[in-house]
Amino acid sequence: MIEATVCFLVNGSPPREILLGLKKRGFGAGKYNGLGGKVDEGETPLSAVIREVREEAGLSVSADGLRPMGAIEFRFPFRRDYDHYVHVFVATSWDGALRETAEMAARWFPIDRIPYDRMWADDAHWLPLVLAGVRIEAEFSFAEDNETIEEYAIRPL
Repeated sequence: MIEATVCFLVNGSPPREILLGLKKRGFGAGKYNGLGGKVDEGETPLSAVIREVREEAGLSVSADGLRPMGAIEFRFPFRRDYDHYVHVFVATSWDGALRETAEMAARWFPIDRIPYDRMWADDAHWLPLVLAGVRIEAEFSFAEDNETIEEYAIRPL
């Protein structure tokens, strides 16, 4: 199982805007998601998410500006190499100027217009909870098409 991170940068309290990246290549290409990626050997999830936000959008987040919001296990029984264990973070402060990279084209969306129809199917189930400040632990299992949710469970922490 791949250990990974995802980070959602938000403006406002409560959040009014969210930064989502359109994945341009690799796993999840063509979908909007938060910023993040694999935890490299020797990295903590916190150091990995800081690195990934910088690499994917040119923004610098610090440990002080990040809130750990839980973790999600994604299972793809028909493509085991897609299985991920993802540490979820929300960032409320950062530095730098947003830039498009070879991997991501990030843009801001109003919270009431999150493009769930262009995201992974699971996001609509758990992201509203995280944006409301609820820490979660969740599991999602996908069907043979690797898109449709077969079953899931979400537990508030």
